[in-house]
Amino acid sequence: MPVAIITGASKGLGRALAEALAGRGWDLVLDARGAEALGDAAEAVSAHGTRVTSLPGDVTDAAHRAALVSAAWRLGGVDLLVHNASALGAEPLVRLEELTLAGLRRALEVNLVAGLGLVQEALPLLRASRAGTVIAVSSDAAAEAYETWGGYGASKAALDHLMAVLAVEEPELRIWAVDPGDMATDLYAAAVPDDHDQRSAPAAVVPGFLRLLDERPASGRYGAPALVDGVL
Repeated sequence: MPVAIITGASKGLGRALAEALAGRGWDLVLDARGAEALGDAAEAVSAHGTRVTSLPGDVTDAAHRAALVSAAWRLGGVDLLVHNASALGAEPLVRLEELTLAGLRRALEVNLVAGLGLVQEALPLLRASRAGTVIAVSSDAAAEAYETWGGYGASKAALDHLMAVLAVEEPELRIWAVDPGDMATDLYAAAVPDDHDQRSAPAAVVPGFLRLLDERPASGRYGAPALVDGVL
């Protein structure tokens, strides 16, 4: 069975992806900072009959990243790495004049530096896979200038560029930065708590991610909502 590592998998998009992949027979290594929520997610996902290893921890911790990859190796390797864990830098979001440098560093450490660290740790196993794939969950804020989204957007823009360079350096792999679009998640609620507009559930965009895995287009940046609507 193929094996995937998914960070930020206790809820939201990460959990929805885990459930969809388990339903397809994937074995999973799941990460999140909250041990209780992660345990609940792992129990639900394992009901599909696949092997699920849950490891609570912080992706900025090198030892934790190594443990994630070791757990995947014990399941058979790494066919897919999904870097979904994210930090906003401030909750709620603030204008750049108010953004603390510590908050910006946290966003960069989680969204960018940890993403590269995990790729570096998993790269030998990804190369050994017949279909080694990296998915970095991006954001519209990486491409557009939205007030108060500066720190988070900058970290995601840097992640997009990092993935683009990785795709050039690792042409045998598929490297996709994927913008999932607006979703009703705890992360968005923490970012803009006064915004009560209706948004899609994370599960609604999961078919876009699955389409990428099914069709395996060229490495690049994609929008999950467009993929769901049939645009590649």
